[in-house]
Amino acid sequence: MTTKPRLQLALDHTRLDAALLTVERLHPHVDIIEAGTILCISAGIQAVGTLRERCPQHTLVADLKVADAGTTLAEQAFSQGANWMTVICAAPLATMAAALEVAERYQGEIQIELFGRWTLEDAKAWRALGIKQAIYHRGRDAQASGQTWGQQDLDTMKALSDLGIELSITGGITPPDLPLFKQIAVTAFIAGRALAEAADPVAAARQFHSAINEIWRS
Repeated sequence: MTTKPRLQLALDHTRLDAALLTVERLHPHVDIIEAGTILCISAGIQAVGTLRERCPQHTLVADLKVADAGTTLAEQAFSQGANWMTVICAAPLATMAAALEVAERYQGEIQIELFGRWTLEDAKAWRALGIKQAIYHRGRDAQASGQTWGQQDLDTMKALSDLGIELSITGGITPPDLPLFKQIAVTAFIAGRALAEAADPVAAARQFHSAINEIWRS
């Protein structure tokens, strides 16, 4: 792995004004900004456009977890300034292909959200469509039930990397977790509450960057 992972701020606020306060503080200290599913549902797709206005230089993700209406929802996300949009892994290939067509028209990308049941055969089909990114997700409910990262997760991530899929990793990630993923081709580590709800969010972001720089020395 020669490319250093980036740090992504997930904004899963229920109010846009609260999300913008977090962005105001943290945008100089993160590489990617995500309009999370909760924010997009609570504040509408216009939240993506507002974030684009506030952060014109950042990679911006619309985490819509699209399951259907790929063309319509991708048009909504990318016309608001998103660079990437998420599609849930259970979506039909036709939905993924339709979303990807719109994304490419805007010079954007589709990320497959790996949530629930899927197989490596599914992943091969996504790659065949031309999709290059996926998000390996440990959900909030799984975290609350005590689920931790294990060797099975790492083996699966490695298999996805071997298919040419670039991975972003999320799910209660903290700096001490990062050495687990040293042998994985990681595009980004996604942190939400670990940054937004930290006692000192800027210091928390710096701890992430320090760990990334230490582990992925060039």
